[in-house]
Amino acid sequence: MTRLADDATAAAVLAAVPCYPVPPAGGSPAIDALRAASAGHGLAVGRDGVMLILRRPWLALDVPVTEPIDAHLPYGSIGAPQAILRCGLIPGAIRDAIVAHLRAALPNEAAAFVMWSEASGEFSIEFPVIEKATPSRLVYRTPALVPGWHMVCDIHSHGTAPAFFSATDDADDAHTTKFAVVYGRLDAPEGPVMAARLCAGGMFLPMPRSPFEGDDHAA
Repeated sequence: MTRLADDATAAAVLAAVPCYPVPPAGGSPAIDALRAASAGHGLAVGRDGVMLILRRPWLALDVPVTEPIDAHLPYGSIGAPQAILRCGLIPGAIRDAIVAHLRAALPNEAAAFVMWSEASGEFSIEFPVIEKATPSRLVYRTPALVPGWHMVCDIHSHGTAPAFFSATDDADDAHTTKFAVVYGRLDAPEGPVMAARLCAGGMFLPMPRSPFEGDDHAA
């Protein structure tokens, strides 16, 4: 078989993020293996576009990254998108404890991370070391991951301000796979407001619902 690259580093990159055409009939063992993997990502090219297939121990994501390709391709369909939480929804008690922590930090911003154990299936909260916190700025250290644990959700607050993602957030989230959540209006009697997105493959994807049990949707 002809090599895709004659540079060893380039060949390793292409092997780490493979790109497979979808056969017009039958299955594709290569794409099936990618979808069944515990971790990894690659692309499937079909007559109806290009699909990012991304796997983490806690997430199975298939998302189109292009519109259907105008040129005729003798390929099959990339199939339907999906986003499956392999870890399950985050318990509502975790959300409630984090919101209480964010409120206790008022008027300053605060942060928290939701971790998930691949071995036990349990969730935990990690509160980062805060280097600087004001009502409009937060500097903190992202916690180091313990082997077997995965960061599922990165949460910070905007205090009494609205919930939104800033340019700084965009830069921080650009090359990670996680849920990103911002809570705002933490002083409101009717409860805080939340903005949420799924960060994956360098994209910020809207979410049809919250990753927490008991929440119906995400802003």
